[in-house]
Amino acid sequence: MIILGQVQTLTVCKSTENGVYLTSPSDTSYIAAEETAALSEERILLPRNQVPAGTKHGDAIRVFVYRDSEDRAIATTTIPPLTLGETAVLTVKETSSIGAFLDWGLAKDLLLPFKEQTVKVKQGEQVLVALYIDKSNRLCATMHVYDYLSGHAPYQKDDRVSGIVYETIEEFGTYVAVDSIYSAMIPRKEIITPLRPGTTISARVTKVLEDGRLELSLREKAYLQMDTDSAHVLELLKEAGGFLPYHDKSNPEAIKAKFSMTKNAFKRAIGHLYKDGVLTLEENGIRLK
Repeated sequence: MIILGQVQTLTVCKSTENGVYLTSPSDTSYIAAEETAALSEERILLPRNQVPAGTKHGDAIRVFVYRDSEDRAIATTTIPPLTLGETAVLTVKETSSIGAFLDWGLAKDLLLPFKEQTVKVKQGEQVLVALYIDKSNRLCATMHVYDYLSGHAPYQKDDRVSGIVYETIEEFGTYVAVDSIYSAMIPRKEIITPLRPGTTISARVTKVLEDGRLELSLREKAYLQMDTDSAHVLELLKEAGGFLPYHDKSNPEAIKAKFSMTKNAFKRAIGHLYKDGVLTLEENGIRLK
């Protein structure tokens, strides 16, 4: 069985001027792949420029199987950064009328169709994608990677993690692939400024859900974040000439837009600065002493 989109060890069965033909070993029980990934071909070409020196009939060669620019199944000894059902961060090489083409190290770039993009991507951007087989039995990429990520992250509450943003759903929050492998989300209430897919973030684990998926925050614990927030408020006050028309009764969205923090964080920050004698609280705003 020859499997599309998988790394396999195949056997040389014939040599030609174009390369060597490979076939699967008689025992294919080690191949774990979806039935739809199996090709009808009993043998597949490994082009001449890919054939290792000294290769002879009966040799085993580790290859990746995909389709070339003429839609023919073909083997390559170049192993791409992802195989069927896996995820990886790839660079957008170019865009076209049918979608974007991603660089995955092979002669034929990987298509990311428009319908599989969570946002319209641009040339040079990095995006997290999974590899799947479309209805035409071709390999394609998708940014809808939620179902491809693992829910068994080796992290606990308050651990620091890094990940890549892959999608935002307004009513829920921003979805992140921690280590490009594990499923995580930043809840809507934790989002101060929008995060574009492809953005790499550092965050704190706030909760490990029953299914092993993570909830994250971009902010430190309140008592640790307070000094950072206070310094930010102080900097904006100085830039504004010593007065800002914001106080504990101000609209939360107005505070978020100006200070990039929640209203509760803002109140903690100005309370800290007031206690330290740095500012005064006035009826219509805050003022530096």
